[in-house]
Amino acid sequence: MPPSTLALQVTELNDLLRDASPAEVIAAALDAVDDKKLAVISSFGTQSGALLKIVADVDPTIPVLFIDTGWMFAETLHYRDALVEQLRLRDVRSVLPEEAALHRLDPAADLWSANPDLCCQLRKVDTLTSAMADFDASINGRKRFQASTRANIPIVELDGNRLKFNPFAQMTLRDIELIYAAASLPQHPLVVAGFSSIGCMPCTSRTLPGEDPRAGRWRGSVKTECGIHRST
Repeated sequence: MPPSTLALQVTELNDLLRDASPAEVIAAALDAVDDKKLAVISSFGTQSGALLKIVADVDPTIPVLFIDTGWMFAETLHYRDALVEQLRLRDVRSVLPEEAALHRLDPAADLWSANPDLCCQLRKVDTLTSAMADFDASINGRKRFQASTRANIPIVELDGNRLKFNPFAQMTLRDIELIYAAASLPQHPLVVAGFSSIGCMPCTSRTLPGEDPRAGRWRGSVKTECGIHRST
């Protein structure tokens, strides 16, 4: 589809979905692309269960992509498995970085410290780019309240030549808590240890009271995003 046509579609969808519920946004995403050309991107982090619950209610066969960078907390992997089983998600795919690229660019597995931007590019961005080759659109769980850099997330945006749906953009922390409570969803095991946003183990720290939920990511650095979500 030409870029101008996609841009028009994004505008029309944002107008249509301005006051839509997350379930309605996901249903609209299914209507916007061919069957099985839509993927959910999930980190299986502290709030991921809420989006995945809504996805499962709409259509549990939508493919879910989990980027396993090789640096994930063991607790995250266990949490992924627990949510998949409880929500009966039928097509969850753990996608891994290319071994050849890891050997070439990160042979000592210390790139996260020496060059975190390149590490994210190698382990996350390039991995997701390859995994998305078969899809025309994606769904993710970003929320506007998470950080100032996410305050203006639209409901629908362009990601290159693909549509990107943000069904939780307008959700509040209370909204998410209510979904967890209503569905009896388990919390990520690291929440009780003070982690409010969880990525790769070497680059994630606990969040202090009063900080943005993502303040523990790349602490001490100007870096705020891994790169798979470049828009604001």
